[in-house]
Amino acid sequence: MKLADGFAAARQSGDLQPLMEAVPYFRWLGLKAERQGAELITILPFQQMLIGNPMLPALHGGVTGALLECAATISLIGAMDEPKLPRIINITVEYLRPGRAEDCFATGIVTKQGRRVANVRAMAWQGDRKRLFAAASAHFMVN
Repeated sequence: MKLADGFAAARQSGDLQPLMEAVPYFRWLGLKAERQGAELITILPFQQMLIGNPMLPALHGGVTGALLECAATISLIGAMDEPKLPRIINITVEYLRPGRAEDCFATGIVTKQGRRVANVRAMAWQGDRKRLFAAASAHFMVN
């Protein structure tokens, strides 16, 4: 499925899964997305391959960063009018505590969307939404 087709299907039906299936990396991670009111929640179901420290066990830091980048991207796509995949310029990840071996949830807030660049703040949690395990600030090219 092409991104434009997934984008159009998601806009028409309100179901975000066609969009998730249109991006190979989202599909490989097994990401899911759901709309809760105006907010888009990205869900990363736990898989054993995501563990970076088997002694704790804790998620790999790269997985945490990937979840935040994907959540920021999905939230930005949801705010855009055109079926385009924004291109990441940079991302700064704040690791607040280890991610446990369980499902993760993340969302992004578009703080500024210009003609060329957009800024997004992303947050990730497990269980209690008030207890973040990571956060990020990301900048995207949108033109």
